[in-house]
Formats: sequence, structure tokens, C-alpha cells
Amino acid sequence: MTILSDRKPTRPIHVGQVQIGGMAPIAVQSMTNTPTADVEATTGQILRLERAGCEIVRVAVPDMAAAAAIRSIRKGIGIPLIADIHFDHRLAIAAARAGADGLRLNPGNIGGMDKVAAVVSCAKDHGLPIRIGVNSGSLEKDILKKYGGATAEGMVESALRHVEMLHSCDFHEIKISLKASDVGRTVAAYRLLSQKTDFPLHVGVTEAGGIFPGIVKSALGIGMLLAEGIGDTIRVSLTRDPVEEVRVGYEILKALGIRRRGPEIISCPTCGRCRINLFEVAEEVEKALMYVVAPVKIAIMGCVVNGPGEAREADIGIAGGDGVGILFKKGEVVRKVPHEKLVEVLLAEVERFTASQPTADPSSTCMP
Repeated sequence: MTILSDRKPTRPIHVGQVQIGGMAPIAVQSMTNTPTADVEATTGQILRLERAGCEIVRVAVPDMAAAAAIRSIRKGIGIPLIADIHFDHRLAIAAARAGADGLRLNPGNIGGMDKVAAVVSCAKDHGLPIRIGVNSGSLEKDILKKYGGATAEGMVESALRHVEMLHSCDFHEIKISLKASDVGRTVAAYRLLSQKTDFPLHVGVTEAGGIFPGIVKSALGIGMLLAEGIGDTIRVSLTRDPVEEVRVGYEILKALGIRRRGPEIISCPTCGRCRINLFEVAEEVEKALMYVVAPVKIAIMGCVVNGPGEAREADIGIAGGDGVGILFKKGEVVRKVPHEKLVEVLLAEVERFTASQPTADPSSTCMP
């Protein structure tokens, strides 16, 4: 039984080699938090994001030094790079010429139509798409007045106004995002926009916060929209290392059954029967398997009484006992293992399991 509605078809665009929309797998994005002009730091962070599964990365371009750095950064990474532009259309042009694979901007805040036309002309020359990024905190004054504040309806009107600006320049390689810092307004805006356009949608809840509120808001907002068939690419916004954003993004897709990349770890919340420090064990296993790509279901259980039975669908699992735990596969006990060896044995079994799995790109096995 699935909880997913049919995915809404959208027109395809390409950001570098990655297709967005057109029923392509839902792509996971993130954004660097290093100074973009620091080529070494930014390239290093992007390479870490790549290892975690990030498929498109965005960098801030606040000045010409950042725009120029894109040329060197682009040479050192393997995933498409989007330049994030505000206010100065010259930065968008410089970023495009430096090798960016796409632009994220708000056409209404980079100047008049002559400046928009100049950016569009450059994007056409370099074959770049543009993401129209509307945030609830930066709506036009007339829209705020019309709707009495930053409403979902106002966000949609702003986005469609910007679409028309690009259309007037005969530009159609567009994707759109509508982000607020609260779940309700974000979801309402995307639902409304999805009814009005077939452009691909970049989904996320902006300024979601630290690890706990950020994950909850993102899982609810992004998860509800994806479950309704809305969304073609996602970014989880956290006040954390951006690698965590990628991990959470894949967990959302995995929980919905949309994509399977890397381990799915299930573990019990512990109770009075638990005889090992399951919190530490689970954390150690998660860190050790952070960059594993092959899908594998792993169980980490607190006791041998219920462990194998409750986690019988796991490919591999361990359960603690009095000094000695067990290794099990698909609910069947394989052997007893001393407590101090449980993690070591589990990781060795996971390595053997993943080595036997197909090496194809995990996106090839995704549901739409």
C-alpha cells in the first residue's frame, strides 16, 4: 500500500547533466556555507557533499570575487553548480561566464527589464536554466499591500509575475521555488502554484532552523508535498553542516519509498530489557556508514528477546544481551557475538552485503 499520489508531470529542464522535472528522479540539493571566494574551502565542502549524495550544489555570489571563483571551483567538482544572485545583475552575468550551470535569482530585485534581459541573454548564450526563487520575506510591496502580508497567494502571484518577465524575453528554461519559514504557508503556496503551471518545482522550507526543528519542519513540508506528487528537486535547510541536509533529504525520500540510497537503519527506542548502550552503538554505526551508497536495511536492537522478530525484514541486524549479543539476518539468528565485537561484526557483514549489490547509479532504481 502506497501513501503517494501520482506525481504531477512537469516540463523537463537540465542543470548541467542533471534533469529536473519530466518525471526524472527527484534530485537532492544543498548549498555551501563557506565563503565562495575561498576556492579551497568551497571545493572541499562540495566534494564532501558529493560523497553524501548531493546532486546539485548552490553557492552564494555576493560579489565579483565570488563570481570569479566559480571558474576554479567548477573544475574541481563533479556535480552541477548553481550561482545564487541577489540585487546585482552583473554578478549573474559574471557567474554564467565563469562556468555556473544555472542561476538562482529573483528577477524583480535585480533592476529593470533591461537588466533582466541582459541576464536572460547571457543565460541563453551559455545554455543555463534560471530558478525563480520567491521567499515570503522578500515579496514586492504592492503584493504585500494587496494581500495584507506575505500570504501563499501573494507568493504565487510574485512567482508568476517573474515567470512573465522571463517569458517576455522568450526564456523558458525555468524552475520555481516558493519558500516560507513555516510549513503551512509553504505547503499552501506550492499546492496553489502546482495548479497553475507545469514548470518543475524546487521544494523546501526556508530558514527551517537547527537540527530538530529544521528536520521536523522539512520532513513535514517537503514530505507532504512529495506525497501529493508535487516537487521535482528538494533542499533541506538546516543551520548545520550542509552534509546533514543531504542526509535528511534522502531520509525523507526513503521514508516515502521514492528513492533508496544508502542504509536504512532501524533501531528500538530501548526499554528496561536493554543491556547495551544502544545510543552509542547506533550513532557509531550511522557515522561509519554515512557514505555507503548501496541500499541495505540494518537493525540495531536492544535485546535478544524481541530483536530478531521485530526486525525480521532487516537484511542484517544485531541485538544486545547479557555480555553477549547476536547477529541475525532476515529474522534468523546467525551467531552469538561478544558485546565489544557487535559493531565490528555488523559493519563487516554490511560491507560483504553491499559488495554483492549492483553498482548502478542508485537513481536508476528510483520510483518517479
